[in-house]
Amino acid sequence: MTDGIVVRGKAVPRGRFPHVKRAGDFIYVSGTSSRRPDDSIDGAVIDASGTVTLDIAAQTRAVIENIGDLLKAAGADLSDLVQITSYLVNMNDFGGYNRVYGEYFDEAGPARTTVAVHQLPHPHLLIEMQAVAYRPPREEHP
Repeated sequence: MTDGIVVRGKAVPRGRFPHVKRAGDFIYVSGTSSRRPDDSIDGAVIDASGTVTLDIAAQTRAVIENIGDLLKAAGADLSDLVQITSYLVNMNDFGGYNRVYGEYFDEAGPARTTVAVHQLPHPHLLIEMQAVAYRPPREEHP
């Protein structure tokens, strides 16, 4: 069984793909950012003079929370994650990202790879993550 899910109330994917896709007991989470449903970006503040301040900690936290919401829609949660790939625009942000990541996961958590990328789909995005979870579908009881 393979089911793709676009989750209501989350930022709409910028292409023709689902937020999550279940394949048997595995749930694949598409690349997820800190973008909000209104297309604003958590962790990106523009002041009255147009100065942009980007916060890797806020963006990392928002990405992980978004992944949690997407997993919930597929019947899973963050504890079901088995693998995460993180994409950072600037490896100088690794420390802030790593600190927030450690608030959610420890050495018993998912396997992780972090790579640097040239850019993401919006210039205010510092991070994107994709993930894989393992969660057998819950059986329905009459």
